[in-house]
Amino acid sequence: MASQTPSFKAYHQEQIMLLPPSLDELVPQGHPVRVVNEVIDKIDLTVLLNAYASKGCSSYHPKMLLKLMVYGYVSNIYSSRKLEASCKENICFMWLTAMNFPDHNTINRFRGVRLKDALRSVFEEVVKLLAGEGLLSIDQIYTDGTKMEANANRYTFVWKKAIQTNKAKMKKQLEDIWNYAQSVATAEDDMPPPPDFTSIDTEKVQSTVDKLNEVLKPKKKDIDAKVRTKLRYINKNFPQNIAKYEKQEVILGERNSYSKTDNDATFMRMKEDHMLNGQLKAAYNVQISTSNQYIVNYTIHPNPTDTTTLSIHLAQHEASFGKSPSIITADAGYGSEENYTLMQEKKITAFVKYNMFDKEQNSNYNSKHSFSQDKLFYNKEKDCYICPMGQEMHYVGDSKRKTATGFEQTSRKYQAQNCSNCPLNGVCHKSKTNRVIEINVNLKKLKHQAYELLNSEQGVERRKQRCHDVEPVFGNIKQNHGFRRFMLRSTEKVQIEWGLLAIAQNLRKKEAVSKRQPLFLVKN
Repeated sequence: MASQTPSFKAYHQEQIMLLPPSLDELVPQGHPVRVVNEVIDKIDLTVLLNAYASKGCSSYHPKMLLKLMVYGYVSNIYSSRKLEASCKENICFMWLTAMNFPDHNTINRFRGVRLKDALRSVFEEVVKLLAGEGLLSIDQIYTDGTKMEANANRYTFVWKKAIQTNKAKMKKQLEDIWNYAQSVATAEDDMPPPPDFTSIDTEKVQSTVDKLNEVLKPKKKDIDAKVRTKLRYINKNFPQNIAKYEKQEVILGERNSYSKTDNDATFMRMKEDHMLNGQLKAAYNVQISTSNQYIVNYTIHPNPTDTTTLSIHLAQHEASFGKSPSIITADAGYGSEENYTLMQEKKITAFVKYNMFDKEQNSNYNSKHSFSQDKLFYNKEKDCYICPMGQEMHYVGDSKRKTATGFEQTSRKYQAQNCSNCPLNGVCHKSKTNRVIEINVNLKKLKHQAYELLNSEQGVERRKQRCHDVEPVFGNIKQNHGFRRFMLRSTEKVQIEWGLLAIAQNLRKKEAVSKRQPLFLVKN
């Protein structure tokens, strides 16, 4: 029996088409690229168009480049060279750019220069469009932050403490050699009074070095060899070192560290470090507010703690949408007296935890901390607290301190009378003298208000929702889309990059909602 030949479909690479296919036919309906195209076509791009000069040679249309950038971030393509290649190889990019092929320099210049003053406006237009469709609320938000690694070498750090230590050593060496110069000086040398070395700067160091040279160089042969070596070292290094330290202190500002390869990045302890040992890396603190897993607002900060970021974050929300949110829900990282006061002044309903809130929900907390100051009875008539042994702790004065942001806190101090013979001494408190407690009356009142709100029916619901609203957004960007490290340097460019990520996140979510499917799974 003769074997049958297999049947194959026609395959002719050289076949010429009479009517070539349209790219639009090759892009499926409901594809994410169509969502990007539709949204960008709807929003107002006046600010972006104004970034271009009216004279000169023609440029690629900014709407096309914006669509290219946004769809690139939607598709996890962040490199300008890969975006250039995609315009020539990927049908979706070809359709989106109408067969334009911008090179990587054009793409990079558009992202870093043209979008500098325009991207925030583009982001706001997208948010307003989505809010108009009922997909998110600008008024009721969930806020959280994460640390994102900067594009900086982890070993190029500058520490404020190291600068202070080096300056202290310089002051000590200058004092020592000045004292030596005074001991060998003669009446003709006319030694001035010693400089004030409490603080040193370039001018003071240079004048001190010049005077030491004037006094000691003529006596070079009579000076001790170690002193000559030290004087040579001071002449060679101290003036340039102090100038370097002053420049570094200007860059540091209020921070404790920065990276030499990205001066705006601060060294922070990263949770998701791959070595699981909490390494310090140059990073930025990214703050976002979300609604229904859409990003409503974002800000970039150089400080690692969330506490000091809220005022700037709320100010940006007001600048973007003309008013503060009416409701904000956040974790204990934002629960400070300054933040509670700020939100109260802005008439924001704050479902914001304070640092001990979660522990107080544990039934074992009260038994383990029965001697803590918040468990002591307060006698309002006598204005005193009653210690665990029944002694009165009377008011002895106020203590005031300012936070890093300049906010002044006032606490009332109460002191026990006789702790030395108390049987609970060493258990009630660890002080060797009579126990002193400090009560911040205003913070105590604000915490009580927060406690009542958080444990209300609405508060419990919002606390549950926060875990499913804002936190998964970071997980989606970092884990699902592989963005764990910024590609650009400086706060200005990092804001552009995160703005593109925020727009991409919102459009991915919109596309997922349009298909009636979850954007990503949230594990209980």
